[in-house]
Amino acid sequence: MQSILQQFQVTFRYPVHFTSGLFRTENTLLSNVLGQDGNQSVRKVFFIIDSGVAQHHPGLARQIREYAQVHAGVFTLCADPLVMPGGEACKNDPALVTQIGQAVNDYGIDRHSYIAAIGGGALLDMVGFAAAISHRGVRLIRIPTTVLAQNDSGVGVKNSVNAFNKKNFLGTFAPPFAVLNDSDFLTTLDDRDWRAGISEAIKVALIKDAAFFDRIRQDAPALAARDMPAMQYLIYRCAQMHLSHIAGGDPFEMGSSRPLDFGHWSAHKLEAITHYQIRHGEAVAIGMALDCVYANLAGMLPNDELQVILQVLETVGFPLYVPELSARNTVGELVLVQGLHEFREHLGGRLTIMLLERIGKGVEVHEVNPQLVEQAIGRLEKYSLKVV
Repeated sequence: MQSILQQFQVTFRYPVHFTSGLFRTENTLLSNVLGQDGNQSVRKVFFIIDSGVAQHHPGLARQIREYAQVHAGVFTLCADPLVMPGGEACKNDPALVTQIGQAVNDYGIDRHSYIAAIGGGALLDMVGFAAAISHRGVRLIRIPTTVLAQNDSGVGVKNSVNAFNKKNFLGTFAPPFAVLNDSDFLTTLDDRDWRAGISEAIKVALIKDAAFFDRIRQDAPALAARDMPAMQYLIYRCAQMHLSHIAGGDPFEMGSSRPLDFGHWSAHKLEAITHYQIRHGEAVAIGMALDCVYANLAGMLPNDELQVILQVLETVGFPLYVPELSARNTVGELVLVQGLHEFREHLGGRLTIMLLERIGKGVEVHEVNPQLVEQAIGRLEKYSLKVV
């Protein structure tokens, strides 16, 4: 028997920039980013815009065309920007991925060209997946337009679509070429989308940085009132912590530990149960509240810290209980608990759940008691009614 052992390393680098007025012709950020790729010829760029963004920024496509004209020495548009539906529904429609692949073929988009996706996290996920499987990887520039995308999903290395009634079942690990965060897009968000991304900052603060959580606690009233400087700090620090974690040893999640998925095992299932009527960030807030109550019942998280966490979530504006948490299947079992099995399957190994020992200190557990989960749901329902 003969064997050959192949081994090599690949280094990934990509910038995450923060700006405002990205498509003002005098703002050279996009042009500079493209100009640093070492390509001596004019680059092709294909823009895809979230329909919600296009609706709230009706002049965006025109701005992009004007920007391209001014910076014609650096890049050219291979077609007019394509508007596609955003929101979780876009991850449930395989035809959209096919449509992007068709555009890559029709417009001669190659691996030295770019797809620039402008939108919320769901659209970025879907477009990123399509870009990653076209020519085995077309360069992707992400331009996130929501808080959740700017501080979490849009700055990482994952792309995905939903399939078989499971969230993110099909996907890739494919780092973007660059991420360009433009705070101007946040001004047109509705209150739910403004608030939804705050949960991911609370998440990473709770498991890693008590000082950051204390800053969020102090800023909670301002964040609820849509104070932009408070939000800009939250987005920058949250993105910074997510990027630090990704670079910390397991960027492509080859192990079964995913600490940044604190609160997510139930959140993913809750999204599906509600047919995605609950935003991802809203589901994560509920999931964190549930796991914190569970940890308290399990003797891990002190009661005073639990109360502080629940108060911060409420001050920001999150509901902590929805009736779907208590939904049961035909044999009387909690539907939510099925999320534990799906989460373990998603990890591809041993069940690993992040719980809190204290604010700023997460610990991994490998077993979850379904009866205690049910008690925690009951506690949350009573808390939401101010019975306890």
